Amino acid sequence: MADILVFTTGGTIDKIYFDSKSEFEVGGSMVGELLRQAHVTRDVRIQELLRKDSLEMTDADRAAIRTAAQAAPESRIVITHGTDTMTDTAEALCSVSGKTIVLTGALEPARFAVTDATFNVGMAFAAVQTLAPGVYIVMNGHIFEAGKVRKDRAGNRFVATG
Repeated sequence: MADILVFTTGGTIDKIYFDSKSEFEVGGSMVGELLRQAHVTRDVRIQELLRKDSLEMTDADRAAIRTAAQAAPESRIVITHGTDTMTDTAEALCSVSGKTIVLTGALEPARFAVTDATFNVGMAFAAVQTLAPGVYIVMNGHIFEAGKVRKDRAGNRFVATG
């Protein structure tokens, strides 16, 4: 059992730009590389669950994420996720008890020179080690409780709802 489990599900954080196609596709996870660059020495287990844009996620995908979180022996879980439906997945995880689950992602791919991915993943790692059991979203310097946050698409950020 690791200190922290990371589930990767895809989303912008792992997108790759294909110039010949002029489009993005979800590629392999960048989390391991981000942690290596940050000199993280915690015992971390990384498991890919999905490789999808969050707009393509289904209720069955969310149920699979919930099942994996419940079954994991680790009590601290970080989930990288696309930002468009991150709040839906966070709410679907609220029934998981006794674990601290933090979802995070990026508004710009981790492979870009300018990205919020590194900061968000780092903050998620700090948050998962210090927060009480529950489900949270960590984005752009803020910690939100599941069910009390939404993505403000016009402002390109997350905001509290209550």
